[in-house]
Amino acid sequence: MDKNILLKIAYDGAGFHGWQRQPDKRTVQGHLETVLSRLFKTEILLNGTSRTDAGVHALGQQASFKADVNIPIEKLARVVNNALCGCEKGSFAISPVRIVEAEEKPPEFHARFDAKGKTYIYKINNTEMIDIFQRNYVYHVAEPLDTDAMRQAAKLLTGTHDFKSFEASGSTPRESTVRTIYRMDLLQDGDMLELHVTGDGFLYNMVRILTGTLVDVGRDKLRPQQMTDILAAKDRQTAGHTAPPFGLYLAKVYYEEGELYG
Repeated sequence: MDKNILLKIAYDGAGFHGWQRQPDKRTVQGHLETVLSRLFKTEILLNGTSRTDAGVHALGQQASFKADVNIPIEKLARVVNNALCGCEKGSFAISPVRIVEAEEKPPEFHARFDAKGKTYIYKINNTEMIDIFQRNYVYHVAEPLDTDAMRQAAKLLTGTHDFKSFEASGSTPRESTVRTIYRMDLLQDGDMLELHVTGDGFLYNMVRILTGTLVDVGRDKLRPQQMTDILAAKDRQTAGHTAPPFGLYLAKVYYEEGELYG
């Protein structure tokens, strides 16, 4: 009998063309579906929560699938991780994709449609000279940033708003561009900045545009008070630049509304 399995997945997005399967391109979904299909000897199709772009990473992507799985659920993550490592070249190869945990869910559960919200983390290295080994994992901003101004701007963006100005141009039209950001915190540890954004949903490239706009505030190209006007304009041209993909991490997916307010 088929079981409905939810996987929590971490991955290094540097070598992938995003999450969503694409013909003739290496994607996280396509790679994982191939490995799972070989392991379970049946076609496995994943329902992922977030379609992360090329270069974007994940600490807690979620994806569900249905299959007649005879492996005990408590051993499933280890078995899949062994299979993922086994398909990499080299005796010391480490897979860029890892199953953090697996759990069985009710038959009607869907990883994407049942999600109540997500947290993204965006990492910025604010130093004159970056470690070259971090180039695929942080956004390097050499100019000093006014973090107090950035935090002021973040406060004005928190709450329920129409975020049309923070949606990438040419995006697929949506019924509504109103979203709620519950928390937007800018944390600092030396030269490293982390923007933590928790919301009930995000438009295409929304977190990257929010980040780029805050960086422009930190560079004194925009004033914090302009956030209100940018939201009211509902025009992508009024917001700041789009931060690059490689500093972005899908950190957590929430399936209980109460977790969003914590």
